[in-house]
Amino acid sequence: MTNQRKVSTFLICLLYLWGSAALLTAADQAVTEEKPAASQKEKEAPPEKETPEEKKPEKAAPEKADEESATPSDETEDPKKVEDEEIAVAVARPVSADPVQIYGWREYVTVSDGKLEERMKAKLDTGALTSSIHAEEKELFERDGKKWVRFVVVDPSDKDSKRLRIEAPLVRIARIKEPGGESESREVVRLGFVIGDRKLKADFTLNNRSNMLSPVLIGRRTIKELGWVDSSRAYLADKKLMR
Repeated sequence: MTNQRKVSTFLICLLYLWGSAALLTAADQAVTEEKPAASQKEKEAPPEKETPEEKKPEKAAPEKADEESATPSDETEDPKKVEDEEIAVAVARPVSADPVQIYGWREYVTVSDGKLEERMKAKLDTGALTSSIHAEEKELFERDGKKWVRFVVVDPSDKDSKRLRIEAPLVRIARIKEPGGESESREVVRLGFVIGDRKLKADFTLNNRSNMLSPVLIGRRTIKELGWVDSSRAYLADKKLMR
């Protein structure tokens, strides 16, 4: 009986060891089979899309040169906006102790077309922004791909006034706001003129000033290049008064 009990115990141990070895082998095979399956899923999985945050910033393409930059454009002169800009500039501009010439509210200016010249009355108006001149027979045309204006400058109040035929490049088209709220389009050209012994160039709107006292108006943009205006006197340019 004792020998049989020992043999039985030995067989039980062998069975136990054999069963453990079989379980370990099966577990290793299961792990080995799972890895290829996972790898296959990784191959079949679609690639993840880039989120907007992960994209590299692309360099902006260089801007093209504005081919129409030289083309005269419409410009609306807003009195309120202009006044605010002038106030800001006046605050920033330092006060100068240099002598400044004084001009009257009305002066004579000389305009030329290159052949003839005419001396006309001009009103120096600090209430106007842009200078203006009486022009007739206005005609737009092109020269070398640019817009020009052909017009006649004359003093409508003087029957003996010379008729100056002038051609000048068009600077822009200005839309001037009238008191009634409507805007009027006017051509703007750059003209040379003489006042006293000063030779200047300024932008002038081409206007019908036949109902005005002066065929020429000098606005603030030009007056600030001249000097001071004494509203109580006229024709001071030749006197060369300084302050």
